[in-house]
Amino acid sequence: MSDSNKQDQYDRYSMLIQWSDEDDAYIVTVPELPGCVTHGATYEEALAHGREAVESWIEANRAWGRPIPAPRTFAGV
Repeated sequence: MSDSNKQDQYDRYSMLIQWSDEDDAYIVTVPELPGCVTHGATYEEALAHGREAVESWIEANRAWGRPIPAPRTFAGV
């Protein structure tokens, strides 16, 4: 898979970004990828770390031979 195809796949995962007063940081959770959580001091940093976490999670689980959940798609309202 080419690098651009990989990035397209990674960008399709949901990221929940929430401020945490307790941690004084934005916490990023990727619902489709169990345990895929990161953080950032700014929203932009959290988003960048979230993208890196998705890529790392997928690559590690591929290397371990584990299944990769598909990104969720928006069903509309």
